[in-house]
Amino acid sequence: MNRRKRAVPRVAWLRRCLPALLACVSAWPLFPAVAVAQAAAADPAATAPAYEPGTGDAWLDRQLADVNRYAERYPDAFIDELVRYGGARRGYVEALLQQHGWLPGDVWFACFWGQAIGASCREPVQARSRLPGEGWRTVVESLPVAPDNLHWRAVRHALVASYDHWDRPIRLDALLQRQLGDRARRDAAARGHD
Repeated sequence: MNRRKRAVPRVAWLRRCLPALLACVSAWPLFPAVAVAQAAAADPAATAPAYEPGTGDAWLDRQLADVNRYAERYPDAFIDELVRYGGARRGYVEALLQQHGWLPGDVWFACFWGQAIGASCREPVQARSRLPGEGWRTVVESLPVAPDNLHWRAVRHALVASYDHWDRPIRLDALLQRQLGDRARRDAAARGHD
């Protein structure tokens, strides 16, 4: 009997508070931060701006977006690639990613573009910093070395090589298939891709 008397006041208290609790819950979406968080949880792609490197090459832009996904999952392998093959210093790459908020695709492009024109990563990075809202095509056109087809070809081939180093499948466009010829078909067959 003693237990029953204690339970009754708790139920009464809950009944008195329930309307206020329901009012708070129904007002929850009115707070902007909560609404953004709920939208992000429902569809993360809807709230995140699309990555647009702006190289002027649709294939290259798609692959750089994929580099972002790869680096998110395998950050050490991504950084190792830039150190071993892109001529970058580990600390510099880490600083761009962690302290300056650069996306991996942009860091990759800056380092390999620098290599293609006989410079370091720093020149393209500094140019991009001077032109923050511009795409990579505009940025590379602002550099002292005028971009030409051989530079673009070197960067595209370097990206294929990075994918080979990562053992990551890549779909070549028609131009790369012609340029790489039998090697592209042989590599795709070895991986089970066509």
